[in-house]
Amino acid sequence: MTRLHRVGNGDEHLVLSAAMLFDHPPTAAWTARFIASPIHHLILAFDQHADAEAPAIGFVSGVETTHPDKGTEMFVYELAVDESHRRRGVGTALMAELTAIAGAAGCYGMWVGTDADNAAAIATYRRAGADAPQPMVVLAWTFSEDRGH
Repeated sequence: MTRLHRVGNGDEHLVLSAAMLFDHPPTAAWTARFIASPIHHLILAFDQHADAEAPAIGFVSGVETTHPDKGTEMFVYELAVDESHRRRGVGTALMAELTAIAGAAGCYGMWVGTDADNAAAIATYRRAGADAPQPMVVLAWTFSEDRGH
């Protein structure tokens, strides 16, 4: 079973101890800034059978985005589950929690981008209620390779 925890002020240590789940190690400053915003959401998953000090086994982050002619939607920024805990419903539970937060925040929808060949992610998002994948082109600007580490 999985225990979910919605990160809030004072939980920075929980995020920093889960560095292995992130693409790059989170910093204390960026974590505090993310947590401080009421439109940023971060949910950690813990193995309920593990020691109370054990790091998180997964997380999902989301950001509410509002546009003048569309209203507010939830952007699923990132979903990660430790490899040893995959295919056990952790990702689906995290997505269900973020979906509930989006609904409570009045979001009209939620969206995520993933690689077309990431079958595991697509299956997880579909189980969590997402529609069939749509074609998408992503363009990016890179301003600096320095990520503050």
